[in-house]
This record gives sequence, structure tokens and C-alpha cells, in this order.
Amino acid sequence: MLIGAHLSISKGLDFAVKDIAAKGGNCLQIFSTSPRSWSFKGFTQEQINSFIETKLEYSVSPVFFHASYLINLADNQETGKKSVRLLINELNLASKMGIVGSVVHLGSFKNNDKDYDLLIANIKQVLAETNPNTYFIIENAGNRKIGKDLEEIALILEKLNSERVKVCLDSCHLFSAGIDLTDFDQLSAYWQRFNDLIGKDKLILWHLNDSKDPLGSLRDRHENLTKGSIGKKGFMNILSINEFRQLPMIIETPGFDNKGPDKKNLDILKSLSDQI
Repeated sequence: MLIGAHLSISKGLDFAVKDIAAKGGNCLQIFSTSPRSWSFKGFTQEQINSFIETKLEYSVSPVFFHASYLINLADNQETGKKSVRLLINELNLASKMGIVGSVVHLGSFKNNDKDYDLLIANIKQVLAETNPNTYFIIENAGNRKIGKDLEEIALILEKLNSERVKVCLDSCHLFSAGIDLTDFDQLSAYWQRFNDLIGKDKLILWHLNDSKDPLGSLRDRHENLTKGSIGKKGFMNILSINEFRQLPMIIETPGFDNKGPDKKNLDILKSLSDQI
């Protein structure tokens, strides 16, 4: 299985790679820059070369970027322009680093005015100005923002009509949006609907997080695996679907020491997988 975590690069890119390996993971997600800032410094060629070598040495692959929390591609003002520029910089950096692409929260419409044309135009600009060997990965929303509904994601993908646009599903977001992962039949029905509307090949990544809140809460608050409302049964259901088990599974949990994703969470995930 490909299992990993979102880890900090505050101690360096190489440290993050070694850290996930030490925790028992073999894939990774990182930020390219501060997720709460518009600044983008990038990395030196020396840092990039060392990162690529360290990935190979520790057999950590694939690696994903998670885009900034500030991004709103549905904004028609300065925020929208900054979002496009930041993603162009990030995906071009991903291309140099051998990183698959960026997992993106698309943002939200203002005053419930669903201007899909602007959203699509902004994403198309990002794709046009970045290397085709990277993916733009839409993450489903667990709140009232863009991407909460499968039908909306399908609509966006249809309008974009690009092989470079993929999907990441987050278990906490699904549960918060009303998909009961503890009910295997409901999860299976969702997966069938995903295939009918979007196509199974569009899903390339899972974020596995438990939820602090109840089903349908529309609150995106992550909990450690099996310790929240999704619980053991929900994650066992996800792992029971063979197509899901073939995909990278990244945790973004608070950690049992509240210091972020940890070995204990990854050990829980491995234990659940072994029970399938």
C-alpha cells in the first residue's frame, strides 16, 4: 500500500522525506510555501537536486503539493489573480521536483453567484502556463465551498475537459458533506455514482482523516484515525474497496501529541489494512 502523511518542510525538504520514512510511510504531501501567505520563494536548484536524491534513497513516491489555503479561483478581484499566479508558480516548481501536482481547494462563490465561467477560465490559465507533466487535483469540500457535491465536481471537470485535472477525496470532507462512510452500501453507491459521472480514473489520491463532528455537519475538523465520528468501521469500508487500496492514502490528522500526522496514525492505518 501507498500510505503517507502531510508533513512540514520547516526543517527542510530532505528532512520531510526522511521523517515520513521514519514514521513508516512511503508517500508524502507538503506545502511549497506558507499556506497562509501569498509569497512564493521556491527552492534553489541545490535543494531540488537533494530532494530528488533523498526521495530515491528512501523510496518515497509519489509526492504531492497541497496548495495554499488562501486560494479562491472563483474570485474576480485581486485574490483570484493571486490564486492563479501562485498555482502557476507551484505547478512549475512541481515539474522540476518530480512532484505529481497540487491538491487544490477551489474556493467559494461570492453571494451565491455561481460564476463557473470565471472559475473555469482561471483553471485553464493555470493549465496553459504550466508543464503538462503535472496534475491539477481538485479536492472535495466538506463545507459549503466549491466541490461539496459530486455533481458540481463533475460539472467542472466536464467544462475543463483536461486529462491534467484529477480528483482527491477526503474522508472527513465526505462525511461532513453527508456521505455516511460507516455504511458500506452508501459508500459503494457513492463510488458507483463517481464512476458514472466522472470516471474512476480521475481519482488519484485519498486524504484519510477522521471527523471531530457528526455526519452532515458541514464542518471540516480532522480527528485522528478511528477516534472520531467515522471510526474504525468507516475506514475499514474505504479499505475494503480494491480500487481505493491501489491509490496513495495521505493522512492529515492532528496527531496523538497534537503535533501533526504521526507514526501512531499510520500504524492504525496499516493495522486496519491488514484486517481486510
